[in-house]
Amino acid sequence: MIKIAPSILSADFSAMGKAVKAIEEGGADVVHCDVMDGSFVEPITFGGQMVKNIRPLTRLTIDAHLMVEHPKTQIKFFADAGADVITVHCEACEKISKSYLAETLELIKSYGVKCGAAVNPDGGAEKLYDVLPLCDMALVMSVFPGYGGQKFMPETLETVRKLRARAKEIGKGDMDIEIDGGVNAHNAAEIRAAGANVLVAGSAVFGSSNVAAAIRAIRGEN
Repeated sequence: MIKIAPSILSADFSAMGKAVKAIEEGGADVVHCDVMDGSFVEPITFGGQMVKNIRPLTRLTIDAHLMVEHPKTQIKFFADAGADVITVHCEACEKISKSYLAETLELIKSYGVKCGAAVNPDGGAEKLYDVLPLCDMALVMSVFPGYGGQKFMPETLETVRKLRARAKEIGKGDMDIEIDGGVNAHNAAEIRAAGANVLVAGSAVFGSSNVAAAIRAIRGEN
């Protein structure tokens, strides 16, 4: 199943409730929350309070994508706030220890929340192979994290293909594989063909004059 996950990083922060309502009414499946701490990536966006505030406003899945150092320290905040999925970066975890990523994924699951592991464009699928059995989702960054509006990096499709193949090998062929960065109606078909089924789109959705049409186009329904 193809899922569209508009990133609220591209929404109007002064009217977040309206933005979330627009994507739900427009047919989105997931609210993607890009959490940046000013350390793992340069910008600072928002924390668990944003998730807590939008949780009562939507029935959609809320995916908290933590682009933060020491993600283990943040899990409780986002779980308590109502996130349905919490995704952490292997690059942040490997700075701490070899076991930190697996430990963080287990911690997320202990709260009854689905967990995901993310890899940067230059990381390669292999970085996630060991933890894939723990994951509900694998996230491939198709731009370097930190800023919206970047151009999609097509070489990351090979990472998607390898992760989908690996998921099938371990009996999890239908697991969610998400892609984030530069996704739009023009490249969505090749992204879906590579094996990604959760497509994060920020400016392509919130920058459109017709949110519903933009979502349908990325899903491949137009």
